[in-house]
Amino acid sequence: MEQSNGPIMQPLRAASADPGFVPGLTGVTDAPQDAVRDAVPDEVSDEATERVGSDADAPDAPDAPDAPDAPDAPDASEGQDAAEDAAGPADGPVFEAADRRGRIVADAEGVRLSYDEEACEFRWDELAAVESAKGRFGKRFTVTVHTPDRRWYPIDLLAPDRGRVAAWEAELDAVLDAYFDDEAP
Repeated sequence: MEQSNGPIMQPLRAASADPGFVPGLTGVTDAPQDAVRDAVPDEVSDEATERVGSDADAPDAPDAPDAPDAPDAPDASEGQDAAEDAAGPADGPVFEAADRRGRIVADAEGVRLSYDEEACEFRWDELAAVESAKGRFGKRFTVTVHTPDRRWYPIDLLAPDRGRVAAWEAELDAVLDAYFDDEAP
C-alpha cells in the first residue's frame, strides 16, 4: 500500500468548474408564491396580513405633533458636553500621530492604536512597555506596545518628512514620562 506524502488538496470550486460560482452570471429566479407562503408559518402570515390590511384601510392619520421645546429639558449634546466638563480636560501631554492608514493616540487614558479598520486600546496599567523606533531611511516611525502576557502590537506610520519623525518621538517620550509607570510589576 502506498502512502501519499504530498499535500491534501480539496476539490476546486471555481468558475472554471461551476458557472454558478460567478455572482450575477445566472439570473435570479422568482420563487412561486405557494413556496414562499408554505415557508412562512400560518400564524405569522395571518398576523402580517392583518397588520398590512389594517394599515391600508386606515385613512392617513396626521403626524403626531412635535413635543414642545421645554427650556428645562436638556438635549443630548448638552449632556455630552456636561460629562466632558465634569471629567475635565486632560492636563498632561497628549501624543497623536497619523498617516493615511494608521493612527496612534497616547494621553491620560492610555494608548490607542488603529490601522485601517482594526483598532485596539490599552490603559496604562495594562502595559509592560512602549517602544518607538525610526525607520532605516528616516520617514518610518514604529511604535510597539508590549503587554505583561508577552504580546506585542506594532504599528508603522509614514511621516511626511524626517523632521516630523523626530518631533513625534519627542512628543511620545513626553507622554510616556508623564503617564507610564516603569516600576509597576
